[in-house]
Amino acid sequence: MTLLTFRFAPSPNGELHLGHAYSALLNQQMAAQAGGRLLLRIEDIDIARCTPEFEAGILRDLEWLGLHWEQPVRRQSEHFAEYRAVLDRLIAEELVYPAFMSRAEIRAFIAETGGRDWPHDPDGVPLYPPLDKALPARERKRRVAENLPFAWRLDVEAAARVSTRLTWTEFTDETMTSTRTVEAMPRDWGDVIVARRDVPTSYHLAVVLDDALQDISHVVRGQDLYSATGVQRLLQELLGLPAPRYFHHRLILGPDGRKLSKSLKDTGLAALRQAGMSPREIRRLVGL
Repeated sequence: MTLLTFRFAPSPNGELHLGHAYSALLNQQMAAQAGGRLLLRIEDIDIARCTPEFEAGILRDLEWLGLHWEQPVRRQSEHFAEYRAVLDRLIAEELVYPAFMSRAEIRAFIAETGGRDWPHDPDGVPLYPPLDKALPARERKRRVAENLPFAWRLDVEAAARVSTRLTWTEFTDETMTSTRTVEAMPRDWGDVIVARRDVPTSYHLAVVLDDALQDISHVVRGQDLYSATGVQRLLQELLGLPAPRYFHHRLILGPDGRKLSKSLKDTGLAALRQAGMSPREIRRLVGL
C-alpha cells in the first residue's frame, strides 16, 4: 500500500509567521491522521532574496513548533538542471515563448490600448499583452542573441488546445472525508511566466515537477493559492505529471483583516518565541 505524502514548502525569503505555522502544523496533523508521510521542501529559486540565514531560521522555528519531517530536505536551488530539462521540452513543443516587455512597457501598452478595461489575473495583475507571442521566430532569436532581458511565458491558448478539460480534486475540510471536483481555469492567468533567462524555472513549473518527483499525494496550502492551481493543473497535463489532491485551507489574518506578510514581519514566530509564547499557545492561537 502506497503511503499518502504531504509536504510543507516554505521560501527562505523572510521569517515564518503565524500563517506558516498553521499551514505547517495542519500538514503534520493531516499526514498523521492519514498514517502518511510529511516532507519539507525549501523553495529557494529566488536566489536574490532567499538566504541561508532565513532557511536556518525556518528550521529553528519548525523544530520549536514540534514539526517532524523525513530527510533529506529538497532544496529547489539544487535542482535547476531538472527544471531546465522540462523547460527545454516546453520550448521544443512551442508551448512557451520569450517575452521581452518590461513592466513599464506593459503599462504603456495597456494605457494606449485597453486602459481600465484591460483584463487582470486573479491577483489583480494585468494580463501580458500579445505582442511578443506574434513575433517572427527570426526576430525572437535576434533579441535573445543580443541578450535582451526576457522571461519564458506559457502560451496558454496553445497549451489549452493540446490538453483536455482540466479539473482537480479538492477536499472540503481537514478531515479529508469528502471531496468535490473543481474546474481548472488556467486562461484566467493569461500567459504566465514559467522561467526566466537566468533562472530556468518559476514557482509554477518547479512546484509541479517537485510534487511529481517527491510522490506528493496531497497538497495542503493556503486559500491564496487556490486559483493558481489551475495553472499548475495545466502544466501537469502538458508534462504528463500526476495530479495530487488538494486542500486550500483558511488564511490566518492580522488584526486589521489583511493577509499576514513576511515583509511586514507580521506575527513572526521568532519574535513570539522570544516574547515567551509556547508552541502550545501558538497552536491555540491558530485554532488547532
